[in-house]
Amino acid sequence: MSDTATLPALSSKNSPNRRFPLEYTRNIGIAAHIDAGKTTTTERVLFYAGVIHKMGDVHEGNTTTDWMEQERERGITITAAAISAGWTTKEGPYNGIAHTINIIDTPGHVDFTAEVERSLRVLDGAIAVFCAVAGVQPQSETVWRQMNKYKVCRIAYVNKMDRTGANFFKALDDIRTKLRGNAHPLFIPYGAADTFKGVIDLVKMVLCEYDTTDVSGVRFFEKPIPESHQAEAEEWREKLIEGLADFDDALAEKFLEGKELSIEELRRVIRKATLTENFVGVIPGSALKNKGIQMVLDGVVNYLPNPLEARPMTAHREDETTTEVTPDDKGKPIGLVFKLWTDQFVGRLVFFRLYSGTLKKGDTMYNPRTRRSERISRLLFLKADERVDVDAIYSGDICAVVGAKDVVTGDTLCDEDLELRLEPPTFPEPVISMSIEPKTKIDQEKLSIGLQRLAEEDPTFKLSTNSETGQTIIAGMGELHLEIIRDRLFREFKVDAEAGRPQIAYRETITKSSKGVGKFIRQSGGRGQYGHAEIILSPNGTGKGNEILNEIVGGTIPKEFIKPTIEGFHEAAHNGVIAGYPVIDFKVQLVFGSFHEVDSNEMAFKMAGIFAFKDAMKNCAPILLEPIMKVEVVTPEEYQGDIMGDLNRRRGQIQGMETKNGLFYINANVPLETMFGYSTDVRSLSKGRASYTMEPSHFEQVPASMLTKIVESSTKTAARTI
Repeated sequence: MSDTATLPALSSKNSPNRRFPLEYTRNIGIAAHIDAGKTTTTERVLFYAGVIHKMGDVHEGNTTTDWMEQERERGITITAAAISAGWTTKEGPYNGIAHTINIIDTPGHVDFTAEVERSLRVLDGAIAVFCAVAGVQPQSETVWRQMNKYKVCRIAYVNKMDRTGANFFKALDDIRTKLRGNAHPLFIPYGAADTFKGVIDLVKMVLCEYDTTDVSGVRFFEKPIPESHQAEAEEWREKLIEGLADFDDALAEKFLEGKELSIEELRRVIRKATLTENFVGVIPGSALKNKGIQMVLDGVVNYLPNPLEARPMTAHREDETTTEVTPDDKGKPIGLVFKLWTDQFVGRLVFFRLYSGTLKKGDTMYNPRTRRSERISRLLFLKADERVDVDAIYSGDICAVVGAKDVVTGDTLCDEDLELRLEPPTFPEPVISMSIEPKTKIDQEKLSIGLQRLAEEDPTFKLSTNSETGQTIIAGMGELHLEIIRDRLFREFKVDAEAGRPQIAYRETITKSSKGVGKFIRQSGGRGQYGHAEIILSPNGTGKGNEILNEIVGGTIPKEFIKPTIEGFHEAAHNGVIAGYPVIDFKVQLVFGSFHEVDSNEMAFKMAGIFAFKDAMKNCAPILLEPIMKVEVVTPEEYQGDIMGDLNRRRGQIQGMETKNGLFYINANVPLETMFGYSTDVRSLSKGRASYTMEPSHFEQVPASMLTKIVESSTKTAARTI
């Protein structure tokens, strides 16, 4: 039985004008912890696919997808870059068939997690990259959770097998235990560190050994597995088959009967298992040394879903019912805006995934949020910072749209007859804020324009004005995030701005229940205003968010005044009673009220809602919460004691330690308030040899000894949270 015998017939949902049928299209992301090798992996993928003819290097600042000046200077990815590549696999059911792979290379730094979030929202599959030395790292956990959230099928690439201390099986165990991933090797390494020469294919049971005389690393030879590795390969192949037996009864039956399984059968079930989102095939390699990349590309084609196989997208109608959107070039167009970007040559670029239908240049699309139509003047395929004009895009395509003006991240654009809204990505709230002012009055207008555009592009960057001081306040995900914002203001908008000291995004919550009464009564000679609402305000459980319940019976508050009353609750929750910070994790029950036939209106009930919330909260034993960061420090042994002592002085709580290859990994929960400037301090303590990563974890009550200081500070600075 040949591989091609298992190929499905092409779907009737394909347009005859498509360059690549839906079945031969893959939309994937590359995501990982910072410095695991995502961009290097992407660079090698593009080289092997023939998109570029010379491989760039992150440290030299000449990679294809890290095109921003700030990325090349810092050696990190800041913005997700989209690019397309072609790949023709020589393995599996798609043998000899050209595919197009749309790739998004995402950032690894936690400050830019929004880029990962919105990219995964529109992707069907992903390559999760791990470091063979460090295994699963803090941001690895974050991106894995994001993949789970959006139900993204994935394969794993354990990179840096050429590094001293590389341990493929330890990284595999990390994926299974720390991420709870059902991970199984599709290949195992042949050697490690200096002796890493290739990989053993557990499906074909052959050794793929790279040609050491080929400097490009492209050429490898299939050889029989050496006797020294035969038993290990057979053991892992049997474990792979045992794992696959859970997904296919026919394979399980043959395995239990001791019958030989064909290569085609194994590949079929690996694909079937991967598409359930509960199986992860793992491939070892070294992107820097150009090993394992062809196997990853084959894995993308053979095992990750095409748009027809990916999860259907849920769309919401106005009446709150839902429907599923599936790819069909002949259907009515509908897609999701997942990113905005301002290009100095093209203007405003709207990054767009078309889920169904065909969209042509010059067409008009409807935005259900604004109830306005948007004319699409240009359609562009992206090659990092390069643009390729096209006349049409089809379902499953990811492109940039030019011409759509009144759109934001998360908007749906569709045919006017559909009136549907796709589920947008969700983003974390900022944890840090600071004031920002132009150095000269001449720059004031340019600063305002620049900040507005940057806020449109980045959903985790918030902008406001402090009502007491008149200062402009910017808020984001971390010090680096706000530093990049300032740098972009200077480079792109020619604004030199001064920033205040970073401030913490505290939160307030309540610890017991209380009733609250809000009355808004105004009489001024003519028609007055009257609104009356009574509530029960209760804690809603840590991390459960805010909940508002309408329990009005008997029409004590007319239906038309319920919504403005609830709006009042939301507005009151923006500023708590302790220090004016947002209130979280509460439940409001609207239980009673009254109205006046003439004087009641929406504004009066909104004010009544505000007063009722404030009245109840004063008696709910409110407390102030501070953001706690999950910190991992990697240090040589001789500095372990100094670093742990320093973390303790910062009110940190050590969560665990482990040793890997002579390095200590210290995990701690530390208040954000104590972590400003930590990068300088940890370098000083370790003579530059230690490194750390940090990401938001949760909120905890502020110690009583600090409360007075924070409350006093909040009235004097522009540290209001957005």
